[in-house]
Amino acid sequence: MKDETMGQEDAVQDAEACAEALESLDQIALAEITFDDSSVDVQHEPEIEAQLDDQDAKDDGAAPTEDEAGHEDTESKAGNQPESDTGEETVLLDSLPAEDSLTRELPGLGSAPAVDETIAMGDIPLPSVPSAREAEVRHRKMSPKRRNLMVAGIVAAALVAGGAGYAAWNGYQQEQAAAVAANAHTMMSVQIGVHAAGLDCSTSSKIPVQVSGQDADGSSVSETLYVDEHGRGIKLLPGDYTLSIAASPIAADGTIYTVPTTKAQVTIKSDGQDLSSQAAFKLKAPSADTVTDDQIDAAAKYAEEGGASSAATAKVLQQAATARRDAAVNAVSAQKAQAARDADARHKATDLYQLDIPVEWYGKVETWQNGSTLCIYLAGDSDTPIVTLVAVREGESFTPDEGDTVLGAANLGNGYTVYASGPVYPYVVPQTINGRTQNPVSTYPMDSAIELVELTTGNRYTYSQIKNVLVGKDGKADAATKLETDYLAQILLPSIKAQD
Repeated sequence: MKDETMGQEDAVQDAEACAEALESLDQIALAEITFDDSSVDVQHEPEIEAQLDDQDAKDDGAAPTEDEAGHEDTESKAGNQPESDTGEETVLLDSLPAEDSLTRELPGLGSAPAVDETIAMGDIPLPSVPSAREAEVRHRKMSPKRRNLMVAGIVAAALVAGGAGYAAWNGYQQEQAAAVAANAHTMMSVQIGVHAAGLDCSTSSKIPVQVSGQDADGSSVSETLYVDEHGRGIKLLPGDYTLSIAASPIAADGTIYTVPTTKAQVTIKSDGQDLSSQAAFKLKAPSADTVTDDQIDAAAKYAEEGGASSAATAKVLQQAATARRDAAVNAVSAQKAQAARDADARHKATDLYQLDIPVEWYGKVETWQNGSTLCIYLAGDSDTPIVTLVAVREGESFTPDEGDTVLGAANLGNGYTVYASGPVYPYVVPQTINGRTQNPVSTYPMDSAIELVELTTGNRYTYSQIKNVLVGKDGKADAATKLETDYLAQILLPSIKAQD
């Protein structure tokens, strides 16, 4: 009866120990949890079952055998101590030697033996590990209810461990999501491609870049950022954007650049991203005299708003741009005025026709005029005519001076034709220098010979080329003549017009 009571108490304690574990389970059916007994050694089953039957008989109140009775007497003599499941001998306190007895009394226990504080751990027997057979016997002795409770505890522990693993994985996923979210809210530095010749942003204003689009949060973005001559300076949240150049920077010397109209679509994903292959802008410097006040004002506005180090610096750059533009305009105006004076100086007129001296000849030739005859000669040498122009009435013949060749003619449309004649210098000059002309018009210093050849061929050939290639030792007059006639037909004859 005593054993039965103790078994019931053990079951109650076991049930209470597993209660908390079972609270988190969703109604685990204990009847569905079974043990696989197939691993039990078959040869020991009869003996184990016999022992279990004997134990059951004792629990049912059956009369003990003679050996069992003697054993029970021994137990009662030993102070009714319960049998050790491990099979180890238990050392009784009253069997200790007198010198090892426990003499200090515990409070409230009267004459009961007291625990000696100096007992060595080595004096206490350590429990031994049960053998496989003993473990199997215990397993067989265990009631189904208690066994199921233990299984439920194990399952609960496994579920708790699995829940911990799931929690760890879920935590990792959350950390990754948090990292992505944090990354989406981190400003990213990116680089674009820009080219602006002569621009040094350490002394100039930076290039304003208009940015519009949407960041990773779906928020709209529209702002102006500034980059240096290497395309660095943009910081944005991850997202999709459109980039364009808002205005020209202002170089230290006042250079204003033409703003490209191209736009670039980019996606920013990471810090340090190079977008130069997707967003490349080329800013060209136009002729300074063509720069407008609006271009300068726009560049100065962006320089003051962030492109320059200060508003004062932006103002200085604006003044430099204006001064550079004004100087270029003045220079162009001066050039135009000079060109007008030169054109007037090149313009010649007789009583029947007018013409313009070729630009290539201007300053290198001079003229004399007699009625409707006009002679163009080498500057400083009136005895060296390049071409002579004579107006002849239609139906009349024209004979050039000795040694000259007719180089072309222009019909005035008023009953007159102007004939152009003169020496074929690409042929005459090289032959005269070599002494091959029997009746040379004149002899020429080398400088004059070179200039005459260049003037009559429009600088398309040098004296050496004329002498060594086109004319050669045999003197190819036809080829040399064609050089001069072709040139005069292109630059001089078209300008001859009838007088108003």
